Amino acid sequence: MSDLNELGLTTLAGEETTFGRLTGGKAALVVNVASQCGLTPQYTALEELHKELSGRGFTVVGFPCNQFGGQEPGTNTEIQEFCSTTYGVTFPMTDKVEVNGPDRHPVYRTLTGQADAEGEAGDVQWNFEKFLVDPAGQVVARFRPGITPQDPDLRAAVESVLQG
Repeated sequence: MSDLNELGLTTLAGEETTFGRLTGGKAALVVNVASQCGLTPQYTALEELHKELSGRGFTVVGFPCNQFGGQEPGTNTEIQEFCSTTYGVTFPMTDKVEVNGPDRHPVYRTLTGQADAEGEAGDVQWNFEKFLVDPAGQVVARFRPGITPQDPDLRAAVESVLQG
C-alpha cells in the first residue's frame, strides 16, 4: 500500500498538493461526488458532518467524478459554484478524477483496496461511495453509496479515528 498522505493531487481551484496537505493531517471521509446524481443531496449531510467534527481533527474531501452516468459534466469552476451555492460546501475538493479503470487516480488505487462491511474491495460502485482515512493516512473503512453520512455505523467509524 502506498503512503496515501504523500500522493499528489490537484484541488478544484487548480493548486497542486498532496493528500496529506489537503487534509491537514486530519482524519478524512473521502467521497467521489457528482452534481447531477440522485444521491447529490448527500452534500448537505457531508457538509454538516464536516462542520460538526472539523474542530476534532476531521474533514470531508470531495473527489468529483464523471464516470457514473455522466453525472458530473461541469468544469471545475461550475462544480465549485454549484457546490458552494446549492449546498454551502466548505470542505476541500479536488479536480475531476476517475475512480475506476486504467486512469484511476492514485488516491483511488489505494482506497479501492479497502473492503466494505461485506468484505468486498475493488471498483467504486457509484457516486458518493465513502472511504474513511485515519490521520496517518491509513484507509480504515469503506461505505457504499447508499450509506448516508448520518448512518450510525459510519458515525461510529468516524468517532473511532477522531483525535478528541
